[in-house]
Amino acid sequence: MLQIGITGGIGSGKSVVCRLFQTLGVPVYDSDARAKWVMAHNPQLRDELRATFGPETFDAQGLLNRTYLAQVAFPDPVHLARLNALVHPHVGQDFAGWAAARRTEGHTYVLKEAALLYESGAYRQLDRIITVFAPLEIRQARVLRRDPHRTPDDIQNIMGKQLSEEEKRQRANYVLLNDDQHLLIPQVLELDQAFCRLAG
Repeated sequence: MLQIGITGGIGSGKSVVCRLFQTLGVPVYDSDARAKWVMAHNPQLRDELRATFGPETFDAQGLLNRTYLAQVAFPDPVHLARLNALVHPHVGQDFAGWAAARRTEGHTYVLKEAALLYESGAYRQLDRIITVFAPLEIRQARVLRRDPHRTPDDIQNIMGKQLSEEEKRQRANYVLLNDDQHLLIPQVLELDQAFCRLAG
């Protein structure tokens, strides 16, 4: 069973592409959603987060205090690097278990969706990488429509923490163009056939 990574900058359309693959019956691992789950439920990681960021990391009910963690970690590159260094290995283990279960179900390939696929080192677990590409101005417009609470500066800050689109394109095995000029469905169908042949 092939393990395919899918990445792209904020607003590139990774989630839309993943939904298209899912309609073809391809299992998709959402790294962002799973990271939140693992942070909330993995006892070892919970202890590591408390030890690193203080008891306020979890509230009185034992729930992850995401607002506090974001305020502490995101503005400070050192704290953010520490947070990622704690979380990413546990997410990697979670993905390995998830992929093993999909293998026993007989799937030809699975997708792992992650914005920080290269930055986290997660790409090392994977057989091939897809990058979803869209020009900067299109991505910004999409995010502002989708997330009205964000400002253009917020989006720039997020983009600044991600690998450049040019480097993602150079490092990827496949580039999907989601630039409002190329149809997505034929590109996804072509990749699906390619992966089935590759898994052969």
